[in-house]
Parts: sequence; C-alpha cells; structure tokens
Amino acid sequence: MEGTTISMSTHHRPLPSSPRPSGQLWTVSDWLVAAGAAAVDLLGYTVGGPDGGGPVSLTALVLLVLAAVPLLTRRRYPLASLAGVLVLGLALNLSVPMTHHFNGTFAVALFAVARYRGLAVTAPTALVAAAVTLLGRGRPLPPPAADVASSVVAAGLVIAAAAALKRWQHVVEVRRRLLADRAVAQERRRIARELHDIVAHHITTMQLMAGGARANLGGDSEVVREALVTLEGSGRIALREMRQLLDVLRAGDELEEGPSAPQPGVGSLEQLVDESRKVGLPVDFAVLGTERPLPPSTGLAVFRIVQEALTNTRKHAGRAEAWVRLTYHPDRVDVEVSDNGTAASADTLVGALAGAAGAAGPRAGRTGYGLMGMRERVALQGGSMAAGALDDGGFRVAATLPTAPVDEEERLG
Repeated sequence: MEGTTISMSTHHRPLPSSPRPSGQLWTVSDWLVAAGAAAVDLLGYTVGGPDGGGPVSLTALVLLVLAAVPLLTRRRYPLASLAGVLVLGLALNLSVPMTHHFNGTFAVALFAVARYRGLAVTAPTALVAAAVTLLGRGRPLPPPAADVASSVVAAGLVIAAAAALKRWQHVVEVRRRLLADRAVAQERRRIARELHDIVAHHITTMQLMAGGARANLGGDSEVVREALVTLEGSGRIALREMRQLLDVLRAGDELEEGPSAPQPGVGSLEQLVDESRKVGLPVDFAVLGTERPLPPSTGLAVFRIVQEALTNTRKHAGRAEAWVRLTYHPDRVDVEVSDNGTAASADTLVGALAGAAGAAGPRAGRTGYGLMGMRERVALQGGSMAAGALDDGGFRVAATLPTAPVDEEERLG
C-alpha cells in the first residue's frame, strides 16, 4: 500500500461552559433585538393608551426607547443589562401613569439572565423584575392579587423558555460531540488498518529480503545487491507512510521546545520505588534471575504496571507495605506488585469498582480504568495479567510479558 494519504483529522473541543460571546461588546443581532423590544413596547403603549385614557406622553416614548438600550449588552453583562432596564422601567412607571404589564424589554432582559446565569441568581432577579412592574404612579399598595399573580406567571414563563432553550442547546452540543467522537473512532480504526497493512507488507518484505541477502552472502553478489536494494526501498516507503500516519495522530499537538525525554523502562524502577518510599510507602524491591536488556515496549509496560500498582497502593491501602518483584526467565519476564493493606478495604474496593473495570472480570481492582490500562498494555505485548485481593489481606497485581528466548536475543544482538 504505497502513497497512503490521510484526508481527515478530528480534534476534541470542550463543551462550552457559557454561551456568552467574546470579542466586541454587541453585534448587529443585539441591535435588532433591542430595536424589536422597543418597537413592541412603543406599539403596546400607543395602541393601548396610557393609564386612565390620557394622551400619549413624549416622556413615556423616550423612556421606552431608552429602556431598550441596555439590551445591547445583555449577553455579556446580563445582570447589568437587567438592572438598567429595571431602573429605566421604574422611572417610566413613576413619571407617567402606565397600565400594569410585563413589557418586552423586561422579558428580554430577564430571559438573558435565565439563559446565562444559574437558578440561584435568576430566581431573585425574577422576583425583583416582577415587583418593579407592580410599582407605579397612582397604583395602589399593596397591589391587587391578580396583578401580582400575572407578574409572577409572566416571569416564570420567561424563565421556563430560557431553560428550554438551554436544554435544547445542550442536547445539540452533546450530539455534535458524539458525532465527533464517532468520527475520531472511525478515523483511528482506519489508521490502525493502514498501519497494519504497512507493517504486514513492507516489514515482511524487508525480513524476507534480509534473509535472502544473508543466505547468498557467499554466492551471487548481484542477487545480494538486488535484495538489499529492495530492502532499502521497502524500508524507505514504510518509514514515509508511517510518518504520514503519525503526523495525523499528532495533528494539533503543541510543538516541543526541546527533545523529548527517553521513555522509562526497567532501569527507572529504582527511582520509582525511591519516590514511593519518600512519600511514606515502604517498598521492598527485588530483581530475580539474570538481568538482560528488554525491548523498549516491554520495559515501558513493566514500568507503567509498577507505577500504577504503587499509585493504587498509596491511594487505597492505607498504612501498608508493598513488595515489587521483577523476575527474568529465558523467554519471559514476570512483574509482581503486592501490598498488605486491610482485607476489608480491598474487598470493598473490588466490589465497588469492578463495574468500572468493564471486561476486566471479577478480579478487577481498585481503579477500574487503571487496571484496564494495565491489561491493555499487557495484551499488546502478548502477555497475561491477574489482579485482585489476597485472602489474608492486601492486593496483588501480577503480569507475565513474553520476550525473545535468550539464545535468540544473543544471536540478534
């Protein structure tokens, strides 16, 4: 599979914590909303007429227009916008006899507060807005029960509408994220298939050509040369295509300012154990068998298993001791981490967290996702792993990772 190209890359974005915009203070849509609210209030006042049937007041017209101006900032500063609307609305009610009504500017300003703020802020501000509509020139105190009920119901309807809109927007955003996650999963599966094709085809070809070249070292030099040329070309193609795939997987990552640190391995276990001792967890570490270099992926898997197991011990075992054993065999390496935490706490954690480990089984342990990560690492190495509470108290994680036989390693080395 030559010339593999990747055309799609999906990045995760966090769910917005607030729909309030950033940047300019107001937009054209804010002007349109403010103008619409002012037009509705002006129409209601001129058509309905002032309280008592008097003539239309110029002061009322001006204040109705001014009351809509704070709506320009309702999305960025909803509370300040509502405060400005209420102050101008109260000035209107006290200066001109007005019929009792929950006008358009009040509704829009309260809607913005309910949309961008929580219920703890929205509820009292709604009561204040309802109270302002009940105050006015020539109105009785206390106001009639019917007027109070209508103001409260109007405020409640505005809040309910804002809550419904917030809920709908949340559902839409969640669906969008689910679709994005599905696209990412599909892309990763496609990349995995392509990576498998690269490894299966080109690496196999390289292995065959290398074997052919070795078999003809004492024979026809032209055959050896052709095998080496094919080996070199296949390796170059495999490297280029794998780089293309890795570039897609790393798209969007921040550039590293310096060279990345080497991956940890079995040589870093002593440092890991010392760190656990410094934070108060006594750890006994021993290496059994004849030490030898391990493949980088195997060494990294051993390190991560010990790291996660010791972290779980510090978190969940209480006052306990831990034992780390690394055993070398001719064709495998065993790693075991155990502690003597209380049996009761271990059993409780196993029962409570077994569900989080999913397919990890009944012996799932203290942190479901941690054990799942260990199992995945072990499975990638073709090994096996067991984790669970011990009968006499404590917890144990044991993994077996296969390696090449010692004689084959020496031959390859």
